[in-house]
Amino acid sequence: METPCQKIVWDLVPAIRASLAIELVKKGQSQAASAKLLEIAPSAVSQYISGKRGYRIEFQGETKELIEKLAQDLIENRVDDFVARICEICVSARGIENKCNNGCSQEEHAEDETEDKT
Repeated sequence: METPCQKIVWDLVPAIRASLAIELVKKGQSQAASAKLLEIAPSAVSQYISGKRGYRIEFQGETKELIEKLAQDLIENRVDDFVARICEICVSARGIENKCNNGCSQEEHAEDETEDKT
């Protein structure tokens, strides 16, 4: 059985990276420059662009806008927390309000509530 977290790691996150790589190249960045901005190997960018790597998901709406904005911010060196921005895109793509709407987050929320009370 595949858990929702596995699905995200194996399908969604690579699709986000692929979309970012494609967007960076569309915005005039070389594959090498795109790789440097994404902190991945140039060969990974090449594989994302050619469709050999990264599950192809067609992002639309807010998710697509977030990807485009992150690509532009990377080019302009205006990204303070890359991981947080990727999480924001992931949350948007999954169409949820919280970072995780599955059973795995209940333990985290319970721990957070306990910490808040102390």
